[in-house]
Amino acid sequence: MSYFDAASSAPLHPVARQALLASLDEGWADPSRLYREGRRARLLLDAAREAAAEAVGCRPDELTFTSSGTRAVHSGIAGALAGRRRIGRHLIVSAVEHSSVLHSAELFEVTEVPVSRTGAVSAQSYVDALRPDTALACLQSANHEVGTVQPVAEVAAVCRQAGVPLLVDAAQSLGWGPVEGEWSLLTASAHKWGGPSGVGLLAVKKGVRFSPQGPADERESGRAPGFENLPAIVAAAASLRAVRAEAAQEAVRLRELTARIRARVPRLVPDVDVAGDPEKRLPGIVTFSCLYVDGETLLHELDREGFSVSSGSSCTSSTLTPSHVLKAMGVLSEGNVRVSLPPGATSEEVERFLEVLPGAVAAVREKLGAPTPSAVVREDSLVVDALGKRCPIPVIELAKVIGDVPVGGTVRVLSDDEAARLDIPAWCEMREQEYAGEEPAENGTAYVIRRIR
Repeated sequence: MSYFDAASSAPLHPVARQALLASLDEGWADPSRLYREGRRARLLLDAAREAAAEAVGCRPDELTFTSSGTRAVHSGIAGALAGRRRIGRHLIVSAVEHSSVLHSAELFEVTEVPVSRTGAVSAQSYVDALRPDTALACLQSANHEVGTVQPVAEVAAVCRQAGVPLLVDAAQSLGWGPVEGEWSLLTASAHKWGGPSGVGLLAVKKGVRFSPQGPADERESGRAPGFENLPAIVAAAASLRAVRAEAAQEAVRLRELTARIRARVPRLVPDVDVAGDPEKRLPGIVTFSCLYVDGETLLHELDREGFSVSSGSSCTSSTLTPSHVLKAMGVLSEGNVRVSLPPGATSEEVERFLEVLPGAVAAVREKLGAPTPSAVVREDSLVVDALGKRCPIPVIELAKVIGDVPVGGTVRVLSDDEAARLDIPAWCEMREQEYAGEEPAENGTAYVIRRIR
């Protein structure tokens, strides 16, 4: 079985395993106590904090260990906004932030900054979003779904000039190197770089107004209540140092493998769109969308072939909602596959994936291509009734009939699936047809497509 979902959670690094087992024997006592066992635990905790702070690029007393990366984000946003409550409650985030950031932002007045088709923000967009009552801005260092690296240094500079702190979610990138720029707060999650789950990092630079929320606690400067999971913290810090030492060499190797996937998938599989920035990206992530394919079904096919990958498909089994990242980028959400290679992934595994993928996509397309489109001519327009059918069926039916109208003619696709609002315009972009907008229709929406070629 080839595990290609490291962006969700990386396999436990051997150094993390060794440190975890050693700390179970040495780090079980309360590090706040003054007796021998407590002092020994405190030494381990202090050493872990120093190692993690060095990797982050902050002082040890600026770094807090939390119970998860999500908890670090929630605590960081709430504490920063509380510390600047006299300024206001306005928060700026990018439209492609991790859900932990977006869920936190729901509690405040928020402005979402748009992204380009590659998933990147511009520093100017943050300048345009700044207001007198802006208390905090947030920006991920790199996107978790498509791998695009964000211009953190440029955004940090414009935020600093405006006197607004910037919180950076570095969960995906910290294992590859420190975050550039004069950021104010930073969060990360150990299981993303091969550390144990249940450990997050929250760095708050000196001079940033910060007020921890919730009941007071003596642990971790009051920013992360509860007894420290010392063995996991030691393992997280040790593995972060280890992966950083390997990062430069491993990045070169994984970039070659993902570049191979990016180049060959469109040649091997018809009707594929590769997402994300082709250059400014994390080493191990490559994401592509296959037209006329349901992402979840494709994942099951690949799983049967021995590959564990993830999907940003518009409809997941748990939420049935479009991927907010792909939606913000304006790219196809159906048939989306994210391959995120873990350290140690081999060329042979990638080659076998490229051998298996065309057959898996063809099998899914054959299954989904069975429905016969219901099309009728109304005046000068062809109407496709896809009501009650989930994407990608509306797109499949559109593709089948677009050739039946003359150049300049239109097709109206009736659909009640929210994903069609994203996927039909994305299909038009890929197929060089004109998306003319949407109209209200009984029991759904009519999406209007004009044939131009």
